[in-house]
Amino acid sequence: MTHEISSKRLSLKDLNHISQNVTELQLSESALDAIQACRDYLDKNFGSVNSKPTYGINTGFGSLCHTQIDSVHLTQLQHNLVMSHACGTGEEVPEQIVKWMLFLKIQSLCYGHSGVSVEVVLRLIDFYNQGVYPIIYEQGSLGASGDLAPLAHLALPLIGLGEVTYQGNRYTGEEINKIKGWKSLQLQSKEGLALINGTQFMLAYGVLLSLESRKLWYWSHITAALSIDGFSCNMSPFDERIHLIRPHKGQLTSASIIRELLEDSEIAANEKQNVQDPYSFRCTPQVHGATKDAIDYIVKTVLTECNSVTDNPNVFPESDTIISGGNFHGQPLALGLDFLSIAMSEIGSISERRIFQLMSGTRDLPPFLCKNAGLNSGMMILQYTAASIVSQNKHLANPSSTDSIVSSNGQEDHVSMGANAATKSFKIIDNIKTVLAIELLTSSQALEFHTKETSSFLKSIISVVRSVVEPYENDRVMYKDIQLAKEIMEFTELDMDIMN
Repeated sequence: MTHEISSKRLSLKDLNHISQNVTELQLSESALDAIQACRDYLDKNFGSVNSKPTYGINTGFGSLCHTQIDSVHLTQLQHNLVMSHACGTGEEVPEQIVKWMLFLKIQSLCYGHSGVSVEVVLRLIDFYNQGVYPIIYEQGSLGASGDLAPLAHLALPLIGLGEVTYQGNRYTGEEINKIKGWKSLQLQSKEGLALINGTQFMLAYGVLLSLESRKLWYWSHITAALSIDGFSCNMSPFDERIHLIRPHKGQLTSASIIRELLEDSEIAANEKQNVQDPYSFRCTPQVHGATKDAIDYIVKTVLTECNSVTDNPNVFPESDTIISGGNFHGQPLALGLDFLSIAMSEIGSISERRIFQLMSGTRDLPPFLCKNAGLNSGMMILQYTAASIVSQNKHLANPSSTDSIVSSNGQEDHVSMGANAATKSFKIIDNIKTVLAIELLTSSQALEFHTKETSSFLKSIISVVRSVVEPYENDRVMYKDIQLAKEIMEFTELDMDIMN
């Protein structure tokens, strides 16, 4: 499906649609006009030897901003910029992130305040549409002045350098040009800086993690509801009346989802002997709800950033002005991604506690959810795995945005570290998926020991689980069970309208 790039505001629904359905991009007429008008303005005003020194166009960069560059060297200046900033290292960035980086860079350039040519934008669209993904590395960005190193690697193939993946193979920039019949671009004034300046690296993570976190948040209620019935919990903590007298939006939504998931459950309706349940069950709406409010915050931040121009300087042809500012600074995303990491870590933390309780041999459940405990260890070590992951998340969730290191000879003296916040959050979200997969397995197993039935919806979930993972009778290898449970969570379609 084709998506038209324009100045129309992107919504969360748009991002979800692009993620799931869009295979091709094209520029709208309005975007073409805006890009061309901005480029024409630069060509008219900065094409002669008498052009006044203007940062990013005919000067050096960073602390070299006071060094004016002769007009005959402007192309070399831009190529030098891209080459010298491609200093990424560490693990390669996943293709799904690179694809989002391409989309977000194209979107930002289409507003007509960056000064690039239409040709540059169309080549980036070619990369997206034809599945040519520049090789980018996780480490190297300080999150201000933008994601310089990762975006330099994104830009290298435009000038025939760097490396890309294409149809599962790895090629140099020069090789992919030959395969595709493309010519290496000759970057004009401002174009190199526009390509490497911006927040598209951390924002790509922000988009992907926002969508993934919403889905996992909903799944955390499915696994929690299974555990609530598996542990024979009271339903009183989910009564709407107690949430209305503490009406945090996320808490109200969370309690409502639990009630809906357990609406026709015989177990939930059955009178319980236990007066109270552990916090990990009883306080699910309060903990999960607080995380939902945090997700809403990061989604709002991400959407604002998706609809923004984040390179520097910014060109305003209509007012004959070029303004050098700081829209490249990643502080909004850095704080948001740190917040997301902390909030989603708590989903894993409370899930692990429910897993622990299900293993405890109480509430008429056998120790470690196995009939023949002793000879068999049962599901004991699943809780160990979850505990290990939750402990790792506690370390990863320490904020990156509280750190800053001076760079560029003191010119760039406060940075966001948003890129580090992004890559850490990526690991945390994957960890949460594993913890919830373990709870899906253990809660489904706990319900094997009940004579009364859970809700019709939860029975449908258990049916999906049992189609790939058998009930636990005797000890067996389980690492594949975890992966299968993760795949169920990834590929099962759910109606999440209640979250909005």
